[in-house]
Amino acid sequence: MSRAVHAYTSITSNYLPKARVLAESVKRVDPDVQFHLILSDVPPVGFNLADEPFDNLITIEELVTDDFPAWVFKHSVVELCTAVKGAAMVHLFERAGAEQVFYFDPDIVVFGRLQELQSELAQANLVLTPHLTDPETTERGILDNEMSSLRHGVFNLGFIGVRNTPEGLRFAQWWALRLSRYCHDNLPLGIFTDQKWVDLAPCFFDGVRVLRSPGFNVATWNISNRLATGSLDEGILINAEPLGFYHFSGFDSGDQATMLAVYGKQSPLLTELREWYIRACEGHGQSAIGSLPCRYDFFSDGERISRDHRLLYREREDLQDSYPNPYEASGPHCYKAWYAAHPHEHPPGDVVRIARGVPLAVLFEELARHFNLMLVEGRGSNRIKRGILRVWVKTLQLLAGLARRGAASA
Repeated sequence: MSRAVHAYTSITSNYLPKARVLAESVKRVDPDVQFHLILSDVPPVGFNLADEPFDNLITIEELVTDDFPAWVFKHSVVELCTAVKGAAMVHLFERAGAEQVFYFDPDIVVFGRLQELQSELAQANLVLTPHLTDPETTERGILDNEMSSLRHGVFNLGFIGVRNTPEGLRFAQWWALRLSRYCHDNLPLGIFTDQKWVDLAPCFFDGVRVLRSPGFNVATWNISNRLATGSLDEGILINAEPLGFYHFSGFDSGDQATMLAVYGKQSPLLTELREWYIRACEGHGQSAIGSLPCRYDFFSDGERISRDHRLLYREREDLQDSYPNPYEASGPHCYKAWYAAHPHEHPPGDVVRIARGVPLAVLFEELARHFNLMLVEGRGSNRIKRGILRVWVKTLQLLAGLARRGAASA
């Protein structure tokens, strides 16, 4: 491959329909971009790279070589897909000879302006998009969006662009090293997967360019200040600028629809865009493979791995030394058997810790976050239980909104 422009995304197999939509959108705008699929899973039945819109497939086994089973076991599915992003970027610089590398989350669609992104990066070492580019003007917007950015990271790492310069490579290597050890959803510790680390990038590295165009990384967390006009056929404008790429974050959990209903009222075109995205994903196999479980969510005997299984193993070096392959579940001398025989050493179960005196809205938000995490980790074992969890999440989100409005009017 030439020293040119490369793009990539990182998924498990259930996100393949979304990744296909993304890759096709990139190729439609700039066919010369080399697009790589990073897969932390086994491919679904019938997968054939020659029939896909991807130029290359890179598996997690190619990126993680040391203590592979133990390292993977320490991560949830979301953590796993984000933890390999730094290593994949270094791989594309060192192995593929990329001059510029852009990462896009699989739930992004590119509509244009890739040349502009390349031009911006040509004058920098890395380019980032913040969650927000304008202050919120309502109490709810501050609570939903500004405070969320403070918790989860100033920059949205659904997108990043890095150039193959000494400083760009230094950033990629630093990011990869941090993610190899500290890519977890652990807000009390101050980290949120790969994202919060990059808050430090402007402090550590030169040539960091922040893209503030309203047409880049449009999502429900910033549409309160971004007006969508135009049409799907003739082109979408955001605050009178052409749409570069739209981020359908929270699509599967229901958050995207909920927040769109709250903040997208002045832009009904975004509802049309959501409906188009549903059809596009369906056309690429959403119903068939969108609910596939990840192979790394199960012990070798087929039992699902719980969050507590992972947390205890991650925290205990003695267990990592004793059970270098925690997935292996045969016989009495395995991590699964040890865990079952030592219930007194388990971490506290599904306990949501809420600090005394927090606003009611925050209480409901934390409960909604907890139940949504259960959904993401597949802890609803059948369709009925998962349906109940979704109802709880939406109800708690609604209660949080009502509590915010009550606090704002008090």
